Amino acid sequence: MIAIQNVYYMLSYAFQVLNEQGYKNIATEDFDNTAELCAAILSRGIAVQIKRGLGREYIPVTESRAALRGKLEISDSIKSRTILKKQMVCTFDEFSVNSYMNQIIKSTVMLLLRSDISKARKKELRKLMVYFDDVDTLDAHHINWDIQYNRNNQTYRMLISVCYLVIKGLLQTQSDGSTKLMDFLDEQRMCRLYEKFILEYYRREFPRLSASAAQIPWQLDDGENEFLPVMQSDIMLSYQGKTLIIDAKYYENTMQVQFNKRTIHSANLYQIFTYVKNKEVQLQGQDHKVSGMLLYAGTDEELQPDNSYQMSGNKISVRTLDLNQEFPEIAKQLDNIAVEHFGGDV
Repeated sequence: MIAIQNVYYMLSYAFQVLNEQGYKNIATEDFDNTAELCAAILSRGIAVQIKRGLGREYIPVTESRAALRGKLEISDSIKSRTILKKQMVCTFDEFSVNSYMNQIIKSTVMLLLRSDISKARKKELRKLMVYFDDVDTLDAHHINWDIQYNRNNQTYRMLISVCYLVIKGLLQTQSDGSTKLMDFLDEQRMCRLYEKFILEYYRREFPRLSASAAQIPWQLDDGENEFLPVMQSDIMLSYQGKTLIIDAKYYENTMQVQFNKRTIHSANLYQIFTYVKNKEVQLQGQDHKVSGMLLYAGTDEELQPDNSYQMSGNKISVRTLDLNQEFPEIAKQLDNIAVEHFGGDV
């Protein structure tokens, strides 16, 4: 289990904007569920964006007009007989708040208004939607999340990311094609947040460490790499010749059961071992030490892995991060991992 308040702290590391003044009081609030938390973040974020000005973009518009604007659509004007009304069909670009990102935000808020959040929060969101009267809504199942950000719309990055969590977490299509609301944030979505939280925690709290989600090249004898998958690490920490590769895992069950015996997930162990050995070969000739760690989010299971193994000259650890504690205790667990592998001077 994870305390709802800790989801906020995880988000605050994943999205630095949540540390700004307008969001800080969220950390002191109590939330009944994660949807309520995300609704609070969106409520603050949308209010801030409204003060800055809602993003606008040029939208193609085709309509009948008494005066020419843009391109005259002669064929459409004849077909629709607008000429008889002394009007013509024109196509032109309008600088409008009906942008795709504003449509995503409005669609997300409409979904939240149907979810299990407080009446007071719904009232907040409805007041903000007055500014979105001219914005269309989207089919939440078919939103294109491949958003291109630039300096003009950078302030939308966190808002759209939270919208993604809300929509992917609250929507579920049933066999008859209808839509229902489901429990917020499934395992897959939480896994991505968990990975990003750990990476950003080390980036912020341990600036002396090099923290990245680096790719690890395959060390091949003949250079033939066709069809080989990319080895993408979740978190790679480096300092003074030491490297720790962390594979963050957010599972319902931290252990697998084989023949009535609990063991570490085989695929996870094979994966981290492969990462470590390929990184080891890559650094040959340098003064180095490579270790690996499977870092599972804690569950309610009685047995939680906490082991270290020496495998072919490398240390492979399997640890559990208990997220159902006060956040300072979570931070202490992450701090101990860094000190254990890199020493107290990091």
